[in-house]
Amino acid sequence: MGTPSNVLVISAGDSLPSPPEAGFFPADIRLSFCRPGEDYAALARAEGVRIVILDIEQDRRGSVKYLREIKKTDPLIDVIVVGPAPGSEPASVLIRQGATDVLERPLDWPAIGRILKRIEDKKTLKRETFNLERELERKYLFEGMISKNPAMLEVFALIENIAPHFTSVLVTGETGTGKEMVAQALHRLSPFREKPLIVCDCTSIPDNLFESELFGYVRGAFTGADRNKRGLFEEAHQGTIFLDEIAEVPLPVQAKLLRVLETHQFRPLGSTEVRRADVRVVAATNRNLREAVRTQAMREDLFHRLNRIEIHLPTLRERREDVRHLVRHFLDRYNAEFQKTIKGVSLHVQKILLRHEWPGNIRELVNAMESAVLLCKKDFIDVEDLPRYLRHIPALEAGFPASGRDHPLTLEEVEKAHIGQVLKLNLGNIKKTSRILGVSRTTLYNKLKTYRLLAEAEEEPSPKARR
Repeated sequence: MGTPSNVLVISAGDSLPSPPEAGFFPADIRLSFCRPGEDYAALARAEGVRIVILDIEQDRRGSVKYLREIKKTDPLIDVIVVGPAPGSEPASVLIRQGATDVLERPLDWPAIGRILKRIEDKKTLKRETFNLERELERKYLFEGMISKNPAMLEVFALIENIAPHFTSVLVTGETGTGKEMVAQALHRLSPFREKPLIVCDCTSIPDNLFESELFGYVRGAFTGADRNKRGLFEEAHQGTIFLDEIAEVPLPVQAKLLRVLETHQFRPLGSTEVRRADVRVVAATNRNLREAVRTQAMREDLFHRLNRIEIHLPTLRERREDVRHLVRHFLDRYNAEFQKTIKGVSLHVQKILLRHEWPGNIRELVNAMESAVLLCKKDFIDVEDLPRYLRHIPALEAGFPASGRDHPLTLEEVEKAHIGQVLKLNLGNIKKTSRILGVSRTTLYNKLKTYRLLAEAEEEPSPKARR
């Protein structure tokens, strides 16, 4: 067993308790003592305290107040409360508020020694579990991408399979799902990994500059062309070009892009010289290209030429099992970048991150974690460190209300809170709410009537429900 963490005793007695005799704890453990009015948080930080023994009064209200303050300062600290009888209602309240254990007076050092041993054993198990999770993360790490989602694992296998072959690839998926990372992985795993990878954001190029950006121009090609300029295809020769948001390419340029894909030849703007570009094209879009073909916003022949192999990326809300691993991955990244030593995120933050829909996908999560690490001033990220729009979490949390009541919610209260929350998220629409909850509109209407939530609904009930 490893050495237990240093222990701080907060005592309000007439005299501070005597330190235990040798033999109760390992010889090198240090006990620190202070009064409730002293700055115990500063002392805890200075002494590296991870366990607090709270011995202040018989009345549980004072103990609950100090317990909450300690856990708010650092929710990972173990707190042993001395006072209420174990198993009593006051002791149960303290346990629900986060106490590790509760002991009766007088201060029983042998019992505390046994508790400290149990805490250390639990921490050892947590360390082993953490190390195992890290090993699993490395197993699910692929070219900078992390996932254990079956759809993403198929994507990883497909990338490995096609990377060695010089063929065009179309990457589809919502904005922020990591399409550029797929292009980078394809390039790094290819035989021409030492050659350039050129990224072209098609949304940032004005229509009248597309041709010159992609294929370059020669001096005198137009007013202001006072020198020759290589295009992106020429720069990517024998390497990879990533055309992000390919649907934004204007139709006149699409014909020339198709020619490059078919013949590997192009002519710079204003030139009669035919040049060669042996380039793998990885195109990406968040739009439905088949619909773009139907509306003649994209050439059908270009679509089929680009779509030799399609890689579709699922949204983050479709792979929620990856959120925890991604959070840890980005926490490690920004700890290193900003020279911080943040250990993790609070339970409340975990719930927020798991429940959020992530419309911006991985990119949104990256931005949220970067902001949180920058703002965090403690050992863990708490709600106030998150971007403002993420700080809301439904009142229902693990069966307990956010109002601080000492007893769990009843089953009816849980159901009412959940129905009200889903109804609010759907702006009072009964049809959508019933579909999400998996009940009929009639059943939902009856529950809304029972829980007096009809005022929040905007859709007329069915005739059957009205009867």
